[in-house]
Amino acid sequence: MATGAKVTGAITRWWWVRHAPVPNPEARCYGQSDKDCDVSNEALFRHQAALLPKGAVWYSSNLLRARKTAEHLAKAGAEMGKLLIDPALAEQHFGSWQGLTYTEIAEDHGSNHLFWLGPPEFRPPGGESFIDLRERTVSSIEKITAEHRGRDIVATAHGGTIRAALSHAFNMHPEAAVRFEIDNVSITLIEHFEQADPAHAWRVAFTNYMPRELVLAHGGSKA
Repeated sequence: MATGAKVTGAITRWWWVRHAPVPNPEARCYGQSDKDCDVSNEALFRHQAALLPKGAVWYSSNLLRARKTAEHLAKAGAEMGKLLIDPALAEQHFGSWQGLTYTEIAEDHGSNHLFWLGPPEFRPPGGESFIDLRERTVSSIEKITAEHRGRDIVATAHGGTIRAALSHAFNMHPEAAVRFEIDNVSITLIEHFEQADPAHAWRVAFTNYMPRELVLAHGGSKA
């Protein structure tokens, strides 16, 4: 922040946590398929739980992997009251692509985007585009921010959802937003300043915070 700048009014902080890893040995697109997740990395959960604020409002998407991640953060020491469920925070729905391998999607459907399954404006048959995901995510963010003004909000969600939140905060093109790395169980902190000019009311404190030594010690990879 520039020297001498003054920001008044409530600051609402969103602590985004991506869900724990989904076992996926065949490398299939799962999108909104309700997959389970691996919460066995207890050291990682304890570390991340210690970073989360006390007295926060907790939200999760409706998908099992997000709800289970929130529950295990609480078991690892995070202070969680009632877990509120919001389906608008779910991952992008990839329609008929869900269940296909990433190789099949690339070879049979001509999708060769480096950082996402397709261009942000592309809508797979029966599904939604990343732009659709961004619109529903932003609508939910604005509603929840208004309801819990000045609070800490912990939201366990998905890689696409968190990228959509970053796209909104930075007011960036969706094509740029999908290039963010969002690791499993990583934390991203985004702050909203109530009385700031709406054009720049959001600040990103940090993204994708992940103690990689704990992931590697558990047998994970850097990817």
